[in-house]
Amino acid sequence: MSTAPVPDHTTPAYKALTQDQVNDFRLRGYIVIGKLLDDELIELLRGEYDRLFTEARQSGHYRNLAIGDTDDIEEKKNASAQMLQIMQCCERSIHFRQLLYDGRILDIAEDLLGPNIQLFHDQALYKPARDGGSVFWHQDNAYWKCIPANLASCWLTLDDVNVENGAMHLMPGSHLAPLGHDRSQSTSSLLDIGDQVDEDQAAVVDLPAGGALFHHCQTLHYTPPNKTERQRRAFAIHFMPPGTRSGHTGEFLEVSFGRPMLRMRT
Repeated sequence: MSTAPVPDHTTPAYKALTQDQVNDFRLRGYIVIGKLLDDELIELLRGEYDRLFTEARQSGHYRNLAIGDTDDIEEKKNASAQMLQIMQCCERSIHFRQLLYDGRILDIAEDLLGPNIQLFHDQALYKPARDGGSVFWHQDNAYWKCIPANLASCWLTLDDVNVENGAMHLMPGSHLAPLGHDRSQSTSSLLDIGDQVDEDQAAVVDLPAGGALFHHCQTLHYTPPNKTERQRRAFAIHFMPPGTRSGHTGEFLEVSFGRPMLRMRT
């Protein structure tokens, strides 16, 4: 009499990425996924994205990273460069909240980070047509100072993105060590490490609407200005393993409404 094999619950039953892709992420510090979201969801998220920025511009509850921190709505609105940021869209929109739990995204995050995944934060990064500003070369953890530095980000596009309207530029292998950053002289909101970067070595990633790439929190990256007639709507989800601590306070980043557990396997 034969017996069925006992399932091994320590090993996920799926594999979103091949082992070669996981190895490539560990070597390069990023992986390009390509189109991930379906067209219906893209249209829904575009509408929500536009609504959030319309409301934010009216209330002033957003940042224009191209000019630095200010509460002056007219100063932000009338600046010659517009690099607009809304943090925690998941607390302003149920649809962006639901996106955090999208299995297509979390399956990839699990392959890169492991089975237990907590949100660090999310953010919308909007470059309007014609006057969209840059985000300078930087490592994310230079801002965050998380310990240990093993977070990963999913960068999603809601428009077709190429080098002309603000595509992501990444420096392969730069995640292997933290680098010193200086505050930009042109905007108090941004760090800038550009004089230490050989841009000829950068990978430039074109993505279709609904496309995604994942990168390590120490991977150097940059997005150029958008001088085209096309807007560039991007959204980033930053994932961390539970037990991550703040380098600013030394405290654990506890599970909360703002930082929920997105997936846990026991």
